[in-house]
Amino acid sequence: MTTDLRTKLMPHERMLWSGIPAQGWMFTSSDIFLIPFSVLWLGFVTFWEFGVHDNGAPWFFMLWGAMFLVVGLFFFIGRFVLDAWLRRQTSYAVTDQRILIARAAPWARFTAIEFDRLPEMTLVGEGRPRSSVRFGAAAALNNRSLTIWTPSLDPVPQFLGIPDAAHVFAMISDASRKARASR
Repeated sequence: MTTDLRTKLMPHERMLWSGIPAQGWMFTSSDIFLIPFSVLWLGFVTFWEFGVHDNGAPWFFMLWGAMFLVVGLFFFIGRFVLDAWLRRQTSYAVTDQRILIARAAPWARFTAIEFDRLPEMTLVGEGRPRSSVRFGAAAALNNRSLTIWTPSLDPVPQFLGIPDAAHVFAMISDASRKARASR
């Protein structure tokens, strides 16, 4: 369920492009580290849980391990499910005046970036069938919290996993240049 961005257009604003992010499971370059980390995490927690159970330790230790097991399951599979679900509810558009990004409830969010306020723009994954266009610099690793695990929650606005991202990037650059020249 994506948001119809035509309802967000201002008077006399014209939509140049619209799209949605990649659907289903999406892997990022950080997964080269995150997947092995999550496997190690789950391996250690499983070892812990069996050790606690086999040694007849108090129930508190079993619950303590269960908490880490739930976190490990999120690291291993839950983050992909959450990210896919969030992307399924997201819509993108480029107009002759702005960049529009909308996500439906329960974490509804609408972002509009006017071309004269457009921050640094980056094309990520150029040459792939689906690439991303980021509008702003990447946050420092220590400030990214769950965004490294779930790209859809990244606070930097972006068109995540779109087809022909290089074309969209060029379209935005051109529309931005025209918008600035007309002012």
